[in-house]
Amino acid sequence: MDTPLTIDVSRLNKHFGNKHVVKDLSLQVRKGEIFGFLGPNGSGKTTSIRMLCGLLTPDSGQGTCLGLDVVKDSIQIKSQVGYMTQRFSLWDDLSIEENLDFVARMFGVANRRQAVMHALEELGLAGRRRQLAGALSGGWKQRLALASCLLHHPRLLLLDEPTAGVDPKARRDFWEEIHRLSASGITVLVSTHYMDEAERCHRLAYISYGQLLASGTAKEVVDSLHLNTWEISGHKLHSFGEKLRQLPGTEMVASFGTTRHVSGRDAGTLKASLETALVGSGLQMCPISPSLEDAFIHLMQGSRDQDQYGNGGG
Repeated sequence: MDTPLTIDVSRLNKHFGNKHVVKDLSLQVRKGEIFGFLGPNGSGKTTSIRMLCGLLTPDSGQGTCLGLDVVKDSIQIKSQVGYMTQRFSLWDDLSIEENLDFVARMFGVANRRQAVMHALEELGLAGRRRQLAGALSGGWKQRLALASCLLHHPRLLLLDEPTAGVDPKARRDFWEEIHRLSASGITVLVSTHYMDEAERCHRLAYISYGQLLASGTAKEVVDSLHLNTWEISGHKLHSFGEKLRQLPGTEMVASFGTTRHVSGRDAGTLKASLETALVGSGLQMCPISPSLEDAFIHLMQGSRDQDQYGNGGG
């Protein structure tokens, strides 16, 4: 039996003034799925997510979220969505417990005291419940923000760059919690710039300058670009970068540690030009499978080029 859809939208558009921020967005997200949004800053990711969740009304288009119309039923949708913003938005001069109690009051949560204690226990905050929020590290603020999003038992979570500014361990712990919530049936929409986080999502969408350029699993996104990638290594590689970019068949050159990845869609031309260019250079070339980061850089480069010709926005 197919997993039911939490989100099913078609040709959503949004303008801010003369900027066409989201262009004909069509997307489906299944119940319990962790769906990641990638793209450059200002690409329309956050606007897209907010429209999908009924937090922002599209100018045109149609679709449903949680079985409700994204245009007509936005108020009902909002009551079932937990929204965690990139910037910590709770009260620094209140304790963890006081913050959660205040949020529970705002949402009219039944059995408020019990709900707050449950949230404290679930997110590992009980031992710090009297600590002021302003004194917390980034990772603990993140946990508090997530706990506040869950108090009213949302069916859908919206996470906007949720791990920006937190340490690697806090990021890893946070994603373990997200997968636990997903397994319980909560659908999660998350925007991120981190490739390791993107790979933790069940499916992805790459949005740039308002347009959906690719979607699917990480493997499907990479495979859809039909990239051929070579890893170049050796001494004095740093002085060879510009020459690599000028080679026939080269569409992208990116540094990865002490190596460079060279990618293009014309396999034969790329291989031949690299072999010719590297003769006598002391550099080595080795074919590798393109990574999600290779795909991301390729898409970002292509969309940036497009925007330079006036097709971008948002």
